[in-house]
Amino acid sequence: MKQPPLKTVEHVDLTRYVGDWYVFAHIPYSLEKGKVGTLDHYALRPDGRFDNIFKFRRGTLDAPLEQWNGVAWVHNKETNAEWRVQFVWPLRVPYLIIDLDKDYQWSVIGYPSRKLAWVLSRKPVLDEATYAGILQRLKAQGYDETLLKKVPQLPEAN
Repeated sequence: MKQPPLKTVEHVDLTRYVGDWYVFAHIPYSLEKGKVGTLDHYALRPDGRFDNIFKFRRGTLDAPLEQWNGVAWVHNKETNAEWRVQFVWPLRVPYLIIDLDKDYQWSVIGYPSRKLAWVLSRKPVLDEATYAGILQRLKAQGYDETLLKKVPQLPEAN
C-alpha cells in the first residue's frame, strides 16, 4: 500500500535554523555507515543558498575530524521546510523538515521513501522523553522507527 507524502512542518525560520546540528540518530545508509561524532553545519550564503558542511569521524570518536562540503537550497519557499541538498553533482536529494522543536533545539529530517531519516539536535545529547516523542511522530508518518540508530557523539565542550 502506497503511503501518503510526508507532512513537513508549517514553517521554518531560516535564520533560526542555521548553525550546528548534531546527528543524534539516523537510519544508517552506505555513506554514513561507520561515521561517528557527526554534525551538520548550515550557513546562509549571499546567493540565498546554504553551505552544508557535514563533519564526521570514521569508526571511533578519537579518529581525525573530516568534512564533506555541500550546498542546500529551499525548494518550497512558502514553508521553507522542503529543501534540496547536493554533495556530489548532479545528485540532488530531498530534505524534508518533518518535525521541529518550537525553540529550534531539535529537528527531524525525512526522505520521501521513508528509507532515510535524521534526528538532529543542537547538543550531542537529547533527553529520552523528547526522543520517544520524536519516534512516536515518525511512526505516525509511516516510518519504521525501530530502524533509527543513535549516533555516538563526543560530550559537548564547556
